[in-house]
Amino acid sequence: MSNQTGEVPTLSLRGDVPIPQLGFGVFQIPPEDTAEVATRALLAGYRHIDTATAYGNEAGVGQAIHAAGLDRDEVFITTKCFNDDHGYDQATRALKTSLDLLEIAHVDLYLIHWPVPSQDRYVETWKAFIDLQAEGLIRAIGVSNFQPAHLERLIEETGVTPAVNQVELHPRFQQAGLRREHAQLGIVTEAWSPLAQGAVLDDPVVTGIAEEHGKTPGQVVLRWHIQLGNVVIPKSVTPERIEQNLDVFDFDLSDEEMAAIEALDAGGRIGPDPDTFVRP
Repeated sequence: MSNQTGEVPTLSLRGDVPIPQLGFGVFQIPPEDTAEVATRALLAGYRHIDTATAYGNEAGVGQAIHAAGLDRDEVFITTKCFNDDHGYDQATRALKTSLDLLEIAHVDLYLIHWPVPSQDRYVETWKAFIDLQAEGLIRAIGVSNFQPAHLERLIEETGVTPAVNQVELHPRFQQAGLRREHAQLGIVTEAWSPLAQGAVLDDPVVTGIAEEHGKTPGQVVLRWHIQLGNVVIPKSVTPERIEQNLDVFDFDLSDEEMAAIEALDAGGRIGPDPDTFVRP
């Protein structure tokens, strides 16, 4: 059901950590602009910000929390350990560097950014995450861009299941099989590039549904994600779009509309292949 108050619902991550289902992504926002843009998002009502070491803008996110005048426990912060920091000691150092840049004592969610199977160090990295969580430096631990085989290996070798897998997911690349695997394992699916970098916004199916509801195509696609049960992290630097992306809790898509969007799946990635990606 839609949420007439417009308040962002939360999902419960493994360990009873609540995560706002809609957050604000800062991928490709220049470091010098991040503090201003993220502050704008927080003032608009976002309470979940997703950054990463690789984005080079963690310091701006930390500045935004202070600039918005919010207490630390009011904002859910995700960051990620990049490919060069795989390994137990390296991952431990990487987290502490991120905490210093963010000017916070803990992150709410820490993700292994890519599995990098060619290095074969993601299990070692995961063991560091488990210990860092036990130390209280991370509330929930997860992964990003992991395939089923990578997930199963982590669980088999450590006994600890990721709370989240953040993956490319949008109407043209819906990852139904991976989402089923997540559901079976109790892993929350988080979608990056949720609007396919704008590629689905002029699709006649999406624009038709948007007209029907008096919403923008972007709002329709974000609503689709929400109703699937995904966590979703749209990114924008445009003030109007930042506010629009948050305004998706006062309407529902029908079963027929959900099915029409499901039929857009073309199986095509925009981003890199997780089995081979090492660095940009």
